[in-house]
Amino acid sequence: MANSNVAVIPGGTGSVGRCLVPKLIDRGFKVAVTYLIPEEATALEDQIEIDEDRLIIRRVDATDADAVSAFFSEAAQGFGPINVMASLVGGWAGGRDVAETDGVRLDRMIDLNLKSAWNVTRAAIPLMADDWGRIILMGSKHAQDAPAGQAAYNMAKAGVLALARSVANELLETNTTCNALLPSVINTEATRSALPYADYVNWPQPKEIAEVINFLASEESKVINAGGVPVWGSALI
Repeated sequence: MANSNVAVIPGGTGSVGRCLVPKLIDRGFKVAVTYLIPEEATALEDQIEIDEDRLIIRRVDATDADAVSAFFSEAAQGFGPINVMASLVGGWAGGRDVAETDGVRLDRMIDLNLKSAWNVTRAAIPLMADDWGRIILMGSKHAQDAPAGQAAYNMAKAGVLALARSVANELLETNTTCNALLPSVINTEATRSALPYADYVNWPQPKEIAEVINFLASEESKVINAGGVPVWGSALI
């Protein structure tokens, strides 16, 4: 497996990551994954079958730039240049109009969604492989729709989309592309719990999001660049 492609998946133990990582492993990737919740890391390790020399899994706070840089350096030193960096870090907090949103909530949404994307992208760029590379960030449909009651989240995700497009333009002369996914609310147990009265029937499933990322994380996706990729299906929110 010395010539395996390399994928780094920050936040890869969440619902989408647990669908994506096995797909990458099946394609022969060496994979480096970060987590925050130990139970999620254990669940992923129990789910997959992979030689220890093809997996790095570390507890890393993606809002900590130094910790992120150290993790990416470890991945590149252990596995080689990075072909795929798909950041799945993020979170939602809503229910407040602008006038009711305090600084703590604003900072949390910016840090968790935008700063994390900035940190992992900044760390990844110098380590991307020369032959082909794919940077994939997690934006949101709400970066465009900007629904009421969650301005801090909307702003953060709009920043992620702007980041992806900026990086794509910076890397036009390379073989690395950069795109942002724009899902609606993803149908996970956590989001159903947070929004118990929502109609989640048409929300995209984690496995459906993972399928799109899996394609973007391929040489065949080279014509998709600087995109805000819609992955909301028929969901209206």
